[in-house]
Amino acid sequence: MDNAGLLDAAVANNAAWCDAVCRSHGHPGTFGSRVWASPGHRLRFYPNVVTLDPAATEAEAVAAAPPSGPFAVKDSFARLDLAPAGFRLLAEASWIGADGAPGGPPEDGRAWEKITSPGELGAWEAAGDGGSGDDDDGPLFRPALLADPRCAVLARRRDGTVIAGAVAYAAGGGTGISNLFAARPTPGSPWDGLRQAVAGRWPGLPAVGYEEGGSLEAARQAGFRALGPLRIWVRS
Repeated sequence: MDNAGLLDAAVANNAAWCDAVCRSHGHPGTFGSRVWASPGHRLRFYPNVVTLDPAATEAEAVAAAPPSGPFAVKDSFARLDLAPAGFRLLAEASWIGADGAPGGPPEDGRAWEKITSPGELGAWEAAGDGGSGDDDDGPLFRPALLADPRCAVLARRRDGTVIAGAVAYAAGGGTGISNLFAARPTPGSPWDGLRQAVAGRWPGLPAVGYEEGGSLEAARQAGFRALGPLRIWVRS
């Protein structure tokens, strides 16, 4: 798949994943032709709006925002200026994508296993310090995600303890890899064996996601290529 196709898959997949997380907290979003929006939630690390089309305007991006209060917009194509609307630029990153997966099984000790129970999910989130929703919402990752056939919460373990984790979500023409973490220093890269594990579950789909800084360089070393910039705007 060319870069343009991978970019489309990355954006569509990320919006679907954001919707799945928000839906698990009782805040399903709405997909329009140019934006996805879930204005009612207050979950850390998850936007209220994701732009789906480079032609989306500033007005469309903030149309669902209440007059005041926290709100976040993922500007998927880094084309918007939301400062006049009272937003500040929180982060800049790059979409990433890769066709297929490297050959061969993961090396011993670097195999990825799927989390299957709520107890395991709680331990996985604690190991990654993945953040939480507001005080009423509790943990960010809800057990409902484990029942979603498009979702695989993955862990690498050592002596029964989670040492690395990631989420894979198949939607929008790709498998999104997100929430990658290493809970403790491990040999090699947190990406080791991950693309093989994901491709084994959803063969034929490209792997997509987004990263920034040193994490972007690690993804490149794992075989991903940069597809284009994105920005995250927030209002407190």
